[in-house]
Amino acid sequence: MSQWKDFLIEIEKIEAKYGSLLRNPALDTELIKMKHTIQQKLGNIVLPESYIEFLKKVNGLDFNGLVIYGVDEVLLDKEVDEDIHGFIETNELWNENDWQKQYIFFGDSDTAWYSYDLKDGVYVELDKPSGTLIQLFDSFDSMLSDALETTLL
Repeated sequence: MSQWKDFLIEIEKIEAKYGSLLRNPALDTELIKMKHTIQQKLGNIVLPESYIEFLKKVNGLDFNGLVIYGVDEVLLDKEVDEDIHGFIETNELWNENDWQKQYIFFGDSDTAWYSYDLKDGVYVELDKPSGTLIQLFDSFDSMLSDALETTLL
């Protein structure tokens, strides 16, 4: 089991203490719409399988300053009560700056962006807002695990 799944269980326990729940999982139909819309709006991007797996557990996360983007609200089959930071809309926003177009953004915190560097083919944590490289990761799994672990400290 991926380490991020253990961290997600810890976050779920913390949320439960405050009478809160994690978001519902994304549905397969929503993920299909998401992949299709990404191709139309962002180009030929293949999402990592572990990101899809994350979305099938929880459609995005907003916990203790960390936001992992989910399926955009306009692509959901039913309305949700809370705001979701959508993967597509957020990437469109960040890509308004030319230097940021080399990255696919999966999440952010108060101090960092969690992204994939299209040019170098690696997952990265970047300083927000300077874009300075903080850390390299060999996979989406390790980047997500690090982000969740940091937010639990």
